[in-house]
Amino acid sequence: MSTAAASPSFMCKLKDRKEVAEGTMAFQFEKPSGWTFKAGQYLDMTLLDPPETDSEGNVRSFSIASAPHEETLMVATRMRDTAFKRVLKTAPIGTPVRIEGPSGDLILQNDSTRAAVFLAGGIGITPFRSIVHWAAKEKLPQRVFLFYSNRRPEDAPFLVELQSLEKDNPKYKLIASMTEMEKSHQPWNGEIGLINQKMLGRHLKDAASPIYYIAGPPAMVKGLQEMLREAKIKDDDIRAEEFAGY
Repeated sequence: MSTAAASPSFMCKLKDRKEVAEGTMAFQFEKPSGWTFKAGQYLDMTLLDPPETDSEGNVRSFSIASAPHEETLMVATRMRDTAFKRVLKTAPIGTPVRIEGPSGDLILQNDSTRAAVFLAGGIGITPFRSIVHWAAKEKLPQRVFLFYSNRRPEDAPFLVELQSLEKDNPKYKLIASMTEMEKSHQPWNGEIGLINQKMLGRHLKDAASPIYYIAGPPAMVKGLQEMLREAKIKDDDIRAEEFAGY
């Protein structure tokens, strides 16, 4: 994700935080009055006079994990040991931050006759959480397929709610896959292994003219882009966003 340029800034206060997977936390902020965004976009967040800082600085870009209709503004992140994340984890409720944006075009296509196929790894789920909740709320007509890869269920942010959302939206299907179930303490009867062409083929037999959206670590994004190109998917039908250092 690149940072937003020349966007208006808003102040908002921290309302809540919680762990949404092992090593991953979600942070809820007040939504600024008059501030709007599209599902799938991101923002830049700046800590104000933090008690500590480091060479990575006081600004981060975060995909917006909440949907536009939800009351609060939510971001989620892997909790690496950086000054920014230590401050965010321990900041008192009510602490203000500055946000700029929204930015980004990883948003749902307008052509409702074409299926949307989301390919997410780990914390790359955040923009897609926003989109699938919004699609359910708006009762959008297009088919939505969410392929979601993690090492273990314990590492998968928002997994339970993404599973339950299938009951609310008959146009939406979640295909979650785990790559290291031998290290898990939970049962699993879903897909196993990395997202690959065979897995896509099993679940996309009735997907009409799909557009593919990819979000996750850079190596995963690059690998999935190459896989789709080898399958003769046009570049115009692939949208991608890398989550580096998160």
